[in-house]
Amino acid sequence: MSRYTGPSYKKARRVGFSISETGKELARRPYRPGQHGNDRKGKLSDYGTQLKEKQKVRFMYGVNERQFRKTFDEAAKMKGIHGTNFLRLLESRLDNLVFRIGFANTRRGARQLVNHGHVTVNGKKVDIPSYRCKPGDVISLKEDDKNLKVVNEALEKVNKRVEFITYDEGKKEATYVRMPERNELNADINESLIVEFYNK
Repeated sequence: MSRYTGPSYKKARRVGFSISETGKELARRPYRPGQHGNDRKGKLSDYGTQLKEKQKVRFMYGVNERQFRKTFDEAAKMKGIHGTNFLRLLESRLDNLVFRIGFANTRRGARQLVNHGHVTVNGKKVDIPSYRCKPGDVISLKEDDKNLKVVNEALEKVNKRVEFITYDEGKKEATYVRMPERNELNADINESLIVEFYNK
């Protein structure tokens, strides 16, 4: 299944959720896309609500259906709450951590940085966006790429980083300190609906 490369704003409006977590997509037009997007009203069924929640998270992390389901099944084998474990695994993806560090403004941009071989984990080049990082891993850029214009512009826009990552300004490298707690992740996600969707 090919990856969606169209407008992310349209996707965000379709599910009524800010995929970039900035709220910009819904600021001007907080209704569904299309000619009649503002007119459509109606209550979603239970299935529709669960599907919408799944799509919200899938679009946010930029994961295709197969990868998404595989990660969900892996989370089921872990100790603890299934839904929380699922979000933790998604947060541990290399492309997501590159975005959280601030090397890119969007997850899509972060995926491109990884794909093009600019990112290292523990000093070794990793060009797989879905690579799962472990607590203690050090994420950086290749020496030749530490002054990339696009990276410097993204870093200038960073106001605050998540607490499960520490960043060294001088070395331009970050450490994935620990798995995130649920209260550190997006509060607008109801992961229990995704668990219900797949467990039908």
